Amino acid sequence: MLKSARNQQKDPEGRMPLAAHLRELRNRLLKSVLAILVVTVVAMWQYDPIAHFITGPTIAAVGCPKGGASAGGQPHPCAEIVANGFIAPFTIMLKLSLTVGLVAASPLWLYQLWAFLAPGLHKHEKKYALSFVAAGAPLFLGGAYLAYAVLPTTAGALVGLTPSDWSNLFPADDFFDIVTRMVLVFGLSFELPLLLVLLNFGGVLTGKRVLSWWRFMVLGITIFAAVATPTGDPLTMSLLAAPIVLLYFGAVGICLFNDRRRRLANPDRELDDDEASELDLTPTDIEAIEPVAPTRMLPEQADGDGAQDGRRGYDDVT
Repeated sequence: MLKSARNQQKDPEGRMPLAAHLRELRNRLLKSVLAILVVTVVAMWQYDPIAHFITGPTIAAVGCPKGGASAGGQPHPCAEIVANGFIAPFTIMLKLSLTVGLVAASPLWLYQLWAFLAPGLHKHEKKYALSFVAAGAPLFLGGAYLAYAVLPTTAGALVGLTPSDWSNLFPADDFFDIVTRMVLVFGLSFELPLLLVLLNFGGVLTGKRVLSWWRFMVLGITIFAAVATPTGDPLTMSLLAAPIVLLYFGAVGICLFNDRRRRLANPDRELDDDEASELDLTPTDIEAIEPVAPTRMLPEQADGDGAQDGRRGYDDVT
């Protein structure tokens, strides 16, 4: 009974056997998958309004009016979203519902991931991790909303290149793939400034070092935006690159401020890198020093021979 009760007590440092780690990982994975499945089923139930919410702004921007002509009677470039194939509506519904389930259930499975990793982190590591989650979620949502907001403008610019006597058909599965990729690319790219700030707070990078990279960072962000945008048009590339560049310089300002705060808190900030700090040579009150507690002797050292030889407290080797 005592042994089982002792095994049930949690280690204060979060240590546990490998089998217990695997059981905890299995339980948290099951909870995460269950949450995703529940939200996916709800999304399948509300599939029609969700599909209209995603495609509505694009159809409003480039949708073909009835009759295929504008108000003035002249044909103009427009597009229609169609489902190609006999089972295409069903597969599109599954794909869209699963995507909504992953995104909408992200707070639940992110919490399960955090709860699995948190016992093995130190106090300051937990603080940085919580700050990353608290700042990372709004940044990702901001990037995702920007992708959703610029999609009608991007579609209008691309459809505007179509000759007047042509027509455009957007396959629904390709359209939803583009929307998903744009949301992920925009959301993840907005996390770059947060990564630089965390490296600075962790002592890996200084603000001056990050600022010295600004030419390469601007060029790299522009190239990344050109490659990562699914549509590849200059308008979408610019709308992705400009906010990331602004966030980068904002991260530089935070890093410089943190370096200044760290220097002010350092008592040796006036010293050069090769200059030693002064030692405190103030005499210490000997009476205030606590005496060292005597060490306990081993059983084989408690005989009389050790005391007679003046070697009490030492083993035979010494």
